[in-house]
Amino acid sequence: MSIRVVVADDQEIVRTGLTMILNAQPGIEVVGEAADGRRAVELARRLRPDVCLFDIRMPGLDGIEATRSLAGPDVDSPLAVVVITTFDLDEYVYAALRAGARGFLLKNAGADMLSQAVHAAADGDALIAPSVTARLLGTFARTGPATPPVRPIEVLTDREEQVLATVARGRTNNEIADELHISLSTVKSHIASLMAKLGARNRVEIAMWAYATRRV
Repeated sequence: MSIRVVVADDQEIVRTGLTMILNAQPGIEVVGEAADGRRAVELARRLRPDVCLFDIRMPGLDGIEATRSLAGPDVDSPLAVVVITTFDLDEYVYAALRAGARGFLLKNAGADMLSQAVHAAADGDALIAPSVTARLLGTFARTGPATPPVRPIEVLTDREEQVLATVARGRTNNEIADELHISLSTVKSHIASLMAKLGARNRVEIAMWAYATRRV
């Protein structure tokens, strides 16, 4: 089964390029395109794609609001959204992640990273461009969260603390498995446990919590 994707970008040449790149990847199919956020939300609600790939800066409804409409905390059956932008220090990135985005990429990321991000989002995972992870979360750490970080439902185990630190540094599951000398399934179970204990919806929120609690 192919991963079904909706692409939204107000620049036709970018939208066409992203669609061509994704359609050339095995196991990925673009099922809809939109030139603005409002149309993107309508398309996504109608087609229920596996992943939405949204530009941040779009007319009418920007990528953040579109993301919140489809993946926000109040959405019953959220869709997976990956945000893509030209600016690696975009002031909207953090807002997009808070709105429920499952990934953040730069438009110069390349076909491999784009494919990885789509696959990660479809698998319920999250991928942030490694080049911006540390800086993005570092900025968040300096400015601080809008509200105090939640207290874990249960105390984290030592191993969970180790996994937490690697997630916060933007490591993938495979990299975490190699670094901590544990199996991929063990990594996944630790991340699931962290999400449950922290009330986090994805690894992006796990990383944010790590920074908010000054663990990184």
